[in-house]
Amino acid sequence: MKKKKRIALALAAALMMVLLLAACSDKTIRLGVAGIGGVYQVFGEDYAALQAQNGGRKLEVRETAGSAASLRLLSSGYLQMAVVQADMAQDAYNQTGAFAESEVENNFSTVAVLYQEECHIVVRADSGINTVEELQGKTVSIGEEESGTEQNAKQILAAYGLDEKLVKEVNLNYTDAAKQLQSGEIDALFCTSGVKTEMIEELANSCGIALLPVDGSAAARLLAAYPAYSQGVIPAGSYNGQDQDVPTIGVKAVLLASDELSENTVKALTKTLYDGVDTLQAELGLPLELGPADKIGVPVHAGAAAYYQENGMAAGEDAA
Repeated sequence: MKKKKRIALALAAALMMVLLLAACSDKTIRLGVAGIGGVYQVFGEDYAALQAQNGGRKLEVRETAGSAASLRLLSSGYLQMAVVQADMAQDAYNQTGAFAESEVENNFSTVAVLYQEECHIVVRADSGINTVEELQGKTVSIGEEESGTEQNAKQILAAYGLDEKLVKEVNLNYTDAAKQLQSGEIDALFCTSGVKTEMIEELANSCGIALLPVDGSAAARLLAAYPAYSQGVIPAGSYNGQDQDVPTIGVKAVLLASDELSENTVKALTKTLYDGVDTLQAELGLPLELGPADKIGVPVHAGAAAYYQENGMAAGEDAA
């Protein structure tokens, strides 16, 4: 009788283990994409839809305050993937910059570079503001706290000799910043995002905008001080009423994955990304620059590296 009871308990335990393993294999992957109004959110929704069509593990898009917040949530295990700025990813991995005194763990890796993001500085067309220097004494949204936009805004303002004593800095998400710029409650907003950002397009159509250039000696100082930056441009015609190219600085958007995700899972997710490039580009309205993100100071995930190797793309296990 006792023997039968032991066998029954063993079978029950084995069944429970099978059910747990099945539950783990079906576990949803949470993808952090920052807030509504930016390109990250659009990318995340479209990428999740492609993954659903492929029948792989479900991607659940989660809004965050921005790159820094996404990196903290990725490190803590709440997120399993995230779209972030390359400069923020590098700082988090190396515990430098905004993460110098942080307990964020470098337990994540890169999947791919996605596209170039440009630093937009938006004012109303009728503001009379034509340069960054003219933001002195103005009220400016520098993005949400813990966002990549906030870090870029502070660095750009500093390059022009401006700080919180000379500029009234407010932390607003893109949606609120757009509303307050339109109503005149703020004088300018910063937005680091892919060109043709929906929020800026809507502003350009509703109240008219102008974009301030980041160029000259200030741009040179930024490029020299922060290796993740590159020379950028917002091409003429990107937004309604914009008839000239606007020079600025930019940074890459990258897709990250937790090291807890298996090689096979990330390999499949990388394949979804590359197979769906045409669909993603059409939905985003900007060119994707997909490639191994092995030069930003963060290692490539083993699953992504396996995909690249099979498809003839070079990607090292360690950053170059």
